[in-house]
Amino acid sequence: MYAIIIEDGRQYRVEEGQELIVHEREAEAGATLTFGNVLAISGPEGLQLGKPLVAGASVTAVVLGDVAGPKLVVQKFRRRKNYRRRTGHRQHYTKVRIDKIATA
Repeated sequence: MYAIIIEDGRQYRVEEGQELIVHEREAEAGATLTFGNVLAISGPEGLQLGKPLVAGASVTAVVLGDVAGPKLVVQKFRRRKNYRRRTGHRQHYTKVRIDKIATA
């Protein structure tokens, strides 16, 4: 059984037990998140497609903690001006585990 959800403008195909990295949320480890924007659900009774969302469907997840993305190096350089700058950035994300996919 799997579901396709929308979270922060991105679509994810999720299954129960799957670990997923989403944009940072103000939630502590062990908290429960509910994703209500479900586009499709595939189960034993077949595929349910929403128009645009599946009515009454939701996906429940448990927050595992905060993680940081890969390091991005930003370099600025102006030739012949003795100008060099090098900085880095790591985006913050929240890691969740999908617990339950509920249908209407």
